Amino acid sequence: MAINQMSAGSRALDTGAKLKSRSNYGRNPDGSRQGPVSAWVSRIVMIVVLALFSLPLYWMLISALKTPEELAQFPPTLFPTELRWQNFADAVTVMPFWLFFRNTVIITVSVVVLSVVSNFIVAYGFSCIDWPGRNKVFFIVLATLFLPFPVTLIPMFDMWAALGFVNTWVPLIAPALFAGGFFTFLLRQFMLQTPRDMLDAARVDGASEWSIAWRIVFPTARPAITVIAIFSAVGTWNDFMGPLIYLQDQEKQTLSIGMQVFRSVNSQDIQFNLLMAASFLVLLPLVILFFAFQRYFISGITLGGFK
Repeated sequence: MAINQMSAGSRALDTGAKLKSRSNYGRNPDGSRQGPVSAWVSRIVMIVVLALFSLPLYWMLISALKTPEELAQFPPTLFPTELRWQNFADAVTVMPFWLFFRNTVIITVSVVVLSVVSNFIVAYGFSCIDWPGRNKVFFIVLATLFLPFPVTLIPMFDMWAALGFVNTWVPLIAPALFAGGFFTFLLRQFMLQTPRDMLDAARVDGASEWSIAWRIVFPTARPAITVIAIFSAVGTWNDFMGPLIYLQDQEKQTLSIGMQVFRSVNSQDIQFNLLMAASFLVLLPLVILFFAFQRYFISGITLGGFK
């Protein structure tokens, strides 16, 4: 009962924080409201920055909709004279696009789920449980961030080769079982804001650490967990080095390798409109993912779990 009351209380805190943030919209950090000139200048700057960052995506899309003849024109056109949607259908047929897409989705979803679970458990131990030497061990975890990837590349490959897992998805998925330094740091800093009185009250009422972790802390840490899920999904979806090293059969390859195969097969006469169409299809799921969870992503970055 106490845990259910605490969960309801945390939801009330979250709702109150949302209402408070909405009432503070357009205010400066000191509580004063922005002047009209300052507000317009900030909006103009954001629109300009948005346009600059959206330009590569726009250019990729219009290039995907052009004909080869229009792509060869100089100066280039800013909008296609003929929208050729057939390029997208052709792009998924010149290579086994949907096979690579399925493989990438399976690997990405598996890594995201394992990353969220493993990093949450480790971060909970570093933030909500007091034990001797906790901070010293956490510093060791942070030290792993300074290890460059090439240092661990050969030992990891030798280990997976000795275990017989080369040319399988295991080397791409299994490392997510072990928490990473950056994700653990992000979650720990977020979960340190959890009121200690709430956790102690749950322990006094007889709740186990698993119940406290998954029924109290996990729901309130949703923004930070969403950030971890997005970062993990983007990193796995765009991973090129891992599949290149560990995967050999085409039936197991991912989209990042498939795009390289497309370029190598058509190296003599690359159809850039089809290449841009395939690239846009590869990028589209990530764009949808970000906009779908944008609110949680921003909340997780600002580390505002409890108010």
